Amino acid sequence: MRTNDLIKAIAADAGSKSAPMGETATLALIGGAAITATIFFVTLGARPDIAQALQTFRFLFKFMFVVALGVPAAVVAMRLGRPGAVIGQWGRALALAPLLLALGVLMELATVPQPLWTTKLFGTNWRECLTFIPMLSIAPLACILLALRHAAPTNGRLAGAVAGVAAASIAAVFYASHCVDDSPLFVATWYPIAIGIVALVGSLVGARVLRW
Repeated sequence: MRTNDLIKAIAADAGSKSAPMGETATLALIGGAAITATIFFVTLGARPDIAQALQTFRFLFKFMFVVALGVPAAVVAMRLGRPGAVIGQWGRALALAPLLLALGVLMELATVPQPLWTTKLFGTNWRECLTFIPMLSIAPLACILLALRHAAPTNGRLAGAVAGVAAASIAAVFYASHCVDDSPLFVATWYPIAIGIVALVGSLVGARVLRW
């Protein structure tokens, strides 16, 4: 059997079993998020002034960014588990998060005096950001990769990378409630770096464990 014929056969089989894959994906995301939540509340917890922070746009902007990135990344990762699957509009939706970041940065530059730009960019917790987002990503990344192991991704490296983005976004949702650096300049710099680290790990692991 030629490779193309094999892929078509697996794609047809995956399509006939879409419900179980959907259930597996849902359980993976819920399970990973639950483990992350437990680790987060035991080790970090929400910032003390979260009630006041919730009334500010900068604080809410962090969640807008990570949710806009994480939701399409999770869908795309699971679709990459099916050979021949069409990513379609969910792939295009991944562009929304960078657009939001760019808009947030422009607004910040327009409202914050230039001498404060560097201070806002580095904040006070950039090392913590680069540490805890990857750490909190371990459980959801493992769960998503496990779910993909039950599928048949044709590109394990790509599927693993997107799984890393989804996992890091879940972690970033929790970390954002702890982080006191709310400037879009900080978010646009350190959050993508932290997410990129997890995406790289996901790519390397995916290339090994998602072979078939």
